[in-house]
Amino acid sequence: MAQDVAVLDFGSGKIDVLIGERGVNNTICINGMGECDYAGFADGEWFEPEQLGYAIGHAINNAETNSRTKIKRLYVGVPGEFTAVVCRDVNISLTKKRKVTEADVDMLHEQGDDFQNNPDYTVINVGPVYYTLDDERRLVQPVGMTSCKLGGHISYVLAENRFIHFIGKILEELGIESVEYVSSVLSETLLLFDDITRDQYVVLIDVGYITTSVAVGRGDGLLGLYNFSVGGGHITGDLAMAFSIPFAQAESLKRKVVLSLNASDADVYEVSDRDNRIPFPAKVVNEIVMERIKLIASTIEKCLAKCEYDYPDYIPYHLTGGGLSYLKGARDYLSKRLSKPVEIVSPSYPPFSRPHMSTGIGLMDMVLDQQPAVKKKGFFARLFGK
Repeated sequence: MAQDVAVLDFGSGKIDVLIGERGVNNTICINGMGECDYAGFADGEWFEPEQLGYAIGHAINNAETNSRTKIKRLYVGVPGEFTAVVCRDVNISLTKKRKVTEADVDMLHEQGDDFQNNPDYTVINVGPVYYTLDDERRLVQPVGMTSCKLGGHISYVLAENRFIHFIGKILEELGIESVEYVSSVLSETLLLFDDITRDQYVVLIDVGYITTSVAVGRGDGLLGLYNFSVGGGHITGDLAMAFSIPFAQAESLKRKVVLSLNASDADVYEVSDRDNRIPFPAKVVNEIVMERIKLIASTIEKCLAKCEYDYPDYIPYHLTGGGLSYLKGARDYLSKRLSKPVEIVSPSYPPFSRPHMSTGIGLMDMVLDQQPAVKKKGFFARLFGK
């Protein structure tokens, strides 16, 4: 019988809790969902941390009510701003030429994991970028292959201990018996790109409401992860400030924007305010929005300039998250500023094929994939840093 799992996803402006199971044809069935708006986080710090327990509890309670189940075990997605990525070349000798086993792969991963006594970070995910055998071939699955040694370029995703301790205490007070932490960015990378695409490198840009994550991935691992605290909410703030209007009205105005419109001085966007329709000069509005996207693009370029890996110039950049994906013309303008093709990606599971669902469904997909392997330590244990 299928086993329900529960995941918690921290967006930069909203908390989602999903309860689901694996359906037929590898689909995902969501049996319950709860959400709660909250102040979010920026620069690795929570806004209104004293209110976070209420928001988490509210989202959990709604999910439990909708699914008519009680959450005892919860998988928590750790946002990019609270994580770090370290990649290492690791090698072990197999003493004689023989077939590689799961235990050998476990040993290889443990060989590069010297973070156990790190006071600041805990390993939450381990993923191979690639493995190597004694003939130096690179491959993604070495088990069953014959070799006298095993090596690999291994990616370790680490979560800040202060995040784990703070969230863990809240969840304990809410009665959650068991908690596992998972990288949100790794989960969406594994979800949004198939094996063949990931083996050729991927660049994923997740623009949220307040924060943005930029990830370079290959194989089943992350090569680099960079974060900055600018998102779609800052566009709303720019409009609110420029026109001295309430934030809610500025959000409505942002949703009217069409950046591909070659606006003249006479063109306007109209936003309803009770019984009135207020006009805003389309040309000025577009210029304000484009200035913010220009800033986001330049910061993305600075992030990617830090990457030590030479990924191919021809690969497109991929955009997800709710911060820019729904803004008409934003993808094209971002592509222009980055001088790169930009494609919007989202989960392939209807009815969740929306960019803002990438992390939540990614977390659910990752956890569900590993459920059958829980009892026999192997890939599940390696993936979750055990």
